[in-house]
Amino acid sequence: MAPTHFEKLANMYHQAPINELYGNRLTVSEGASEIVWEVKPAFFHAVAALHGSAYFKLLDDAAFFAANSVVMDTFVLTASFHLHFLRPVLGGTIRAEGTLVTEGRHLLVAEATIYDEEGNDVAFGSGTFARSSIPLTEDIGYA
Repeated sequence: MAPTHFEKLANMYHQAPINELYGNRLTVSEGASEIVWEVKPAFFHAVAALHGSAYFKLLDDAAFFAANSVVMDTFVLTASFHLHFLRPVLGGTIRAEGTLVTEGRHLLVAEATIYDEEGNDVAFGSGTFARSSIPLTEDIGYA
């Protein structure tokens, strides 16, 4: 059985070198995505909480893949992203959920929220994503 578009997007994500550092897992469905990550102390700032760059990465990735889930032929690019920090993450497993909000001819808007192990919102954000001219091919891990 050939991999679906959603599986190919997840394969592309997992093959990206940056994700070797994180070790997180992505699942994609139509207009949605989920990333599960066991927080590592190597990603903490000086006062032993998760650094904001990790929040951004998870939110952007979750929203990005929710958007790219409906674009079958090309890679989308983040045009803008806004995030809001709600509470610190001190450890454990967190989950980022992305949802497509709207799809236009050239731009897509998606949102994402990060939840801690107790189900509390720890951060949320929204982004605008642009269709690119970069084809989804095996060369970029879409396989």
